[in-house]
Amino acid sequence: MLSLFRLSPPAPRKPSGLQRDTVAFVLADGRRIDVLRVRDPRAKRLRLSVGERGARLTLPMRASLVSGERFLHEHRDWLTDQMARLPGDALPLVPGEAGVLPLRGERLALHWEAGRVARVVREGDAATMQLPARAGSAAIGRALRDFYEAEARTDIGRWLPTYLPGLPRPPARIRLRVLSSQWGSLAPDGTLTLDLALVLGRPSAFRYVLVHELCHLVHADHSRAFWREVEARCPDWRDERTYFHAEGRRLKAALHTLLG
Repeated sequence: MLSLFRLSPPAPRKPSGLQRDTVAFVLADGRRIDVLRVRDPRAKRLRLSVGERGARLTLPMRASLVSGERFLHEHRDWLTDQMARLPGDALPLVPGEAGVLPLRGERLALHWEAGRVARVVREGDAATMQLPARAGSAAIGRALRDFYEAEARTDIGRWLPTYLPGLPRPPARIRLRVLSSQWGSLAPDGTLTLDLALVLGRPSAFRYVLVHELCHLVHADHSRAFWREVEARCPDWRDERTYFHAEGRRLKAALHTLLG
């Protein structure tokens, strides 16, 4: 299976014995977040860190949950400051509270209202999450995934006819998936897989990935002939690749946070 490129080398295998759950926490500014709590047999001490996917509390195997909660409260101000430094679209949504949805390089204002089924309805530059009273985080995640997939397929449907002429055949089918490091791939059977996070970024970058993978229908490698095909269809492909190097991790992290 061909791949576009990776953001970084594959992560090492996680050691056995890790125990994971989440703990709700209120920051000093009143925001509520979920902190990933991890028991790690290699850990020698309590440790709090903040990355693109949010806050993480690491505990040695013998540390008590009470000591972990106390550690969080002792570092509340530090954690609040670090979370404020994250991009706005990397913060998790809180049901009932106004938020934002990243889409095509922009941010939609998100509102909440009661509904019979969990779904996201877009209205211009805003969106509404309709949610049944007893719906939980899993229902919210499914509704967001359905919303983003529908938006992505709208873009693909608009762009694809432009690039089909000159190809030996169209892709057998197009799938949208949450990918860890790749942005797209083309299977030997002609199945084209694209990362759902592409619809969060600027459309020209999404379009480049689509062109890149379609060109593998012509050349199943990354030869000079392949890149000439890409150049003919997307002259600015170098700018888009630079965009992924700068923004790719943030886009993937934002999607992970929203769906998770």
